[in-house]
Amino acid sequence: MIFPLLIGAATGLSLIVAIGAQNAFVLRQGIRREHVLPVVLICGLTDALLEVLGVAGIGFVVERAPLVLEIVRWGGVAFLLWYAWTAARRAMTPEVLVAQEGSEGSLKRTILACLAITYLNPHVYLDTMVLMGSIGNAQGDPERWWFVLGGALASIAWFFLLGYGARALTRFFATPRSWQILDWVVAVVMVVIAARLVFGGVGV
Repeated sequence: MIFPLLIGAATGLSLIVAIGAQNAFVLRQGIRREHVLPVVLICGLTDALLEVLGVAGIGFVVERAPLVLEIVRWGGVAFLLWYAWTAARRAMTPEVLVAQEGSEGSLKRTILACLAITYLNPHVYLDTMVLMGSIGNAQGDPERWWFVLGGALASIAWFFLLGYGARALTRFFATPRSWQILDWVVAVVMVVIAARLVFGGVGV
C-alpha cells in the first residue's frame, strides 16, 4: 500500500516539477494573488483525473489516436504563441501590479486561460495519462489505484505549494522592472514549449 503510493507520488512529481507553461501560469497567478484557488484546483484535479483515466485504460486509446493528438498539438502551439505575445506586450509596457485577489471581471478569462494551457498540451495526455497509466498498471491490482492516489495527491500538493507559495515572492515584485523580467521569462518559456511541439512532435 505505502510503496505504490510513494512510487506514484515520486513519478507524478518528476513529471510536473519543471519549468513549463502550466507552472509558469500558476506561478504568475500566485504572485499576483489573483484567482489562485480555482487555478490550482483546475491543474491539480486535471492531473488526478487524467491519471485515473490512464490507469483505467483510456491512455491506451489516446496513444493510438494520432489525429486527435495532432489537433491538440497545433491548437496548443497557437495558444502558447498567443499567450507568449500577450506576456511580451506586458513586458514592453510594465506596470506595478497590486498583490491582492484579482477582480471578479478577470475570473472567467483566468479560468479559460488555465483550461487552455492545461488541455491544449498533448504532453499532458502522453505524460500524465499514457505514461502514468502504463507505470500504474504495471503495479497490478489493487496497487495501481494506490499508485494513482499517490500521483494525484502529489500533483494537488505541488500546485497548491506553487500557487500559494508564490505569495512569498510578492515583495520582490513591487517594481515594474520585476514584472517586466517575469513576463519576459513567461513569454520565452511559452515560445520554447511551442517550438518543441512544432519541431519535436508529440512522441513519447
